[in-house]
Amino acid sequence: MTRASGIGLERSCAASSGADRARPGDWVRQAATGDGLTRLEAYFSAHAYAPHRHDTYAIGLTEHGLQCFTYRGDRLASGPGTLMVLHPDERHDGEAGSAEGFRYRMLYVPPHRIAAALAGRARTLPFARAALSRDPHLRWAVMPALAALARPLEDLEADQVAQEVAEALLRLDPGAATGRARRAPCAVSVERARQVLDAHCDRVVTSAELEAVTGLDRFTLARHFRARLGTSPYRYLTLRRLDRARAALSRGESLAGAACMAGFADQSHMTRHFTRTIGVSPGRWLALTGVRPGDA
Repeated sequence: MTRASGIGLERSCAASSGADRARPGDWVRQAATGDGLTRLEAYFSAHAYAPHRHDTYAIGLTEHGLQCFTYRGDRLASGPGTLMVLHPDERHDGEAGSAEGFRYRMLYVPPHRIAAALAGRARTLPFARAALSRDPHLRWAVMPALAALARPLEDLEADQVAQEVAEALLRLDPGAATGRARRAPCAVSVERARQVLDAHCDRVVTSAELEAVTGLDRFTLARHFRARLGTSPYRYLTLRRLDRARAALSRGESLAGAACMAGFADQSHMTRHFTRTIGVSPGRWLALTGVRPGDA
């Protein structure tokens, strides 16, 4: 990994050009996988990500420089030591706010793990209204995961991280607490739908299938799915396909091959969803991570 070559912004938090290319010195390092939590560390000298959204909680720590992003209509700047808390399915972008660029670490936690950790204690997913935080409970919860990027977390360790992150988020949104020890009426149905989507994301999954599995009509299921997991069933399915595509690309698979293996109609279909979700194209992602794909 190398330091940036002095490319900077003329104004703090200025709007970026959105150019989709990897600049000299920019990099992304993905953590070891296998624990069910996604973690990464990255450095960007200027523009980082175009507007995008994902279906997980994204909790990050700015380590160096000024990290600027637009979130829920506000332009925000995160300095060293500041935590960022992004709710599932909320649109955001990212770029450097000074000439020195910025470095950060990020933990992505699936909402179903938060919901499971808070079962019977929260009627909705907790929502942290302040995207920038120095909350000590949240810092305590995420630091074990962010400090151990070189190895997968052990199962019990990952469960502990998810539990403590859930508790910290609930502290930040006490209004989400139900106050009564009972599960949401459709929690079991939502979990059944999620398991089907996880298992069969490489093919078309119909609304009729999910209705048969859950016992709910498609519109009721969609409402409860979003309330519990923060996104729609189809978007959840699409993101699981992207997980498979990104894993295939990391193994050196070609863009066309990864799209086919993941269940997308074709390479352009995958590229559109990849860019909307990750904030960079598959080609730029590969350049940032240093992976060389096979010939398409």
